[in-house]
Amino acid sequence: MSFWPEDAETAWKTRFGDGSPAAACEIESFLLHRSVRDYEDRPVPEELVKALIGAAQSAATSSNLQMWSVISVQDPERRERIAQLCANQDHVRNAAWYFAFIADHRRLAEAAHRVGEPADGLSYMEYLVMALVDVSLAAERFVCAAESVGLGICYIGGLRNHPDGVKQLLGLPDGTFGVFGLCLGWPKQPLAAHVKPRLATDSVWFKEQYPEQTKTEEFDLRMRNFYESENMRGSGTWSVRSGKRVDRRHLTGREVLKPWLEAQGFALE
Repeated sequence: MSFWPEDAETAWKTRFGDGSPAAACEIESFLLHRSVRDYEDRPVPEELVKALIGAAQSAATSSNLQMWSVISVQDPERRERIAQLCANQDHVRNAAWYFAFIADHRRLAEAAHRVGEPADGLSYMEYLVMALVDVSLAAERFVCAAESVGLGICYIGGLRNHPDGVKQLLGLPDGTFGVFGLCLGWPKQPLAAHVKPRLATDSVWFKEQYPEQTKTEEFDLRMRNFYESENMRGSGTWSVRSGKRVDRRHLTGREVLKPWLEAQGFALE
């Protein structure tokens, strides 16, 4: 059962600019994903959220180390504060649930110490990478489960804008890091969020070896049309907008992450 207005063939054409493979209809729900920022004033039962957390915990995790945690933020004053820390976004305030997904070395270090192990390897970069992979896989499994029952979500990278403010608000100890937030709720109808184009599949799927040159020209044309249809601020192609996004002037406070993470005990070696 689909909770979204498009079918797999329409979504594929919008995403990738060409005809869909025959198997697309079998994975339709995954192709229909979009970020939802407008939610109904309708509760999401805690029992359903608990089930979604179980789905997240069922994701793959390297060596079963489970180096992630999640904090729900429901208290109105705390929610207002975290909205301010996350670029002052209204959907952070208005979603039925808001979650902070955490890369977590703390629990593993405490478990190791209890059995007499030093856990000193956690200072290596590899274990930060493992925690980031763990938390990302868990969150995406949570999202897929949520969307399967008609819920909408929006990831919030703005959780990294003020890492120390988030640390204080959520009581994060050493060995933990707020990687991203997640809004959850029932999408407001009529649905305002649309399927957003992505690079063509042959721009990301390479066979045997990475190509000498990547292809984005066709995607630039499709994204220019999308920006215009959505009346999005600014102009130009995906390459222009994305190139500006990765200059040194658009980090929105996140340029402090490396020393901040080191102070939290991550990736010292």
